[in-house]
Amino acid sequence: MRIAQIAPLIERVPPRLYGGSERIVFYLTEELVRQGHEVSLFASGDSLTSATLVPCSERALRLDPRVRDPLPHYMVMLDEVRRRADEFDVLHFHIDYLHYPLFRAMPGRTVTTAHGRQDLPDLPVVYSAFPEYPLISISDDQRRPWPSANWLRTIYHGLPADLYSVGSPQGSGYLAFLGRICPEKRPDRAIEIAKRSGMPLKIAAKVDRVDQAYFEDVIRPLLDDPRIEFIGEIGEHEKSAFLGGALGLLFPIDWPEPFGLVLIEAMACGTPVIAWRCGSVPEVIEDGLTGFVVGDMEGAVDAVDRLDRLDRAAIRGRFEQRFTAARMAQDYVAGYSSLMTTLDLSLARSAGRLAGRGADLGDLEAAQVA
Repeated sequence: MRIAQIAPLIERVPPRLYGGSERIVFYLTEELVRQGHEVSLFASGDSLTSATLVPCSERALRLDPRVRDPLPHYMVMLDEVRRRADEFDVLHFHIDYLHYPLFRAMPGRTVTTAHGRQDLPDLPVVYSAFPEYPLISISDDQRRPWPSANWLRTIYHGLPADLYSVGSPQGSGYLAFLGRICPEKRPDRAIEIAKRSGMPLKIAAKVDRVDQAYFEDVIRPLLDDPRIEFIGEIGEHEKSAFLGGALGLLFPIDWPEPFGLVLIEAMACGTPVIAWRCGSVPEVIEDGLTGFVVGDMEGAVDAVDRLDRLDRAAIRGRFEQRFTAARMAQDYVAGYSSLMTTLDLSLARSAGRLAGRGADLGDLEAAQVA
């Protein structure tokens, strides 16, 4: 199958440090190539891939000090994709809805993965205006704000099976928080859980410029306990040791998380998760098997005492059954194939209508001659 993957340009593929969507694009692209498909990746020029790279910016826009507005760069990329669209069976977009106006003549050959939250108030405007575009959800819960959208299927994220290995807690163990410092991720809750349970907490997290004030005003004052260690942003090669050495991962979110990549990163390391019952969490974490799904602070603190009862090998086993890149790629290929089948049927029906219309015109002309 000839597949175009159209990635965000803000980060490279894969990202150097933080970046969930770009990492998924990378894992999916590499696995599709491994499975024998002909894949082209439209991404920033510094991206790394075994597919055919189509560079659409010199480097990741976030790292280019000359870039003030990313939109012109996306317009150039989309024009290149449209110019070459006939080279591919499927165009797979990972850039929200930016492509919708430009590809309206061929929506049946596109698929769009919705990587973000779907409860934003203006999304119904675009979904109502462009109902023909097939969408992939990354959890069933993600569909809840807009269930009537053109959802093709739900496909959970996946990681390469050999990316992480099962670890074991270091010494008496510590709790881990991994991700981004922002109000909806609730690092303040993670700190409170650690303090109330008497456990050390290591925070490996990125602080975006927009969240700097939140970090300084809310989180930094909470780092006064010697058991709370703020590490900062870490890269891919550091995550296995960080997650594998933790007694458990804290995921105390306060928003409708569409998926939560860190959840399956922890599972790949055999590390159980304590997560709030929000968004996709109940779909990803199996309560009592791969972690504990809780609804309040008391439940989270109580769950800390039960982390060592969970089998790390069993947690890794569930990761291998549910969340590998190989499974993710197979699911996407099935989705692509269903699109192509639908398109073929549509073209056949159109051809039949045209043939019938031609016969009608022939009969009419014959009658006129007679």
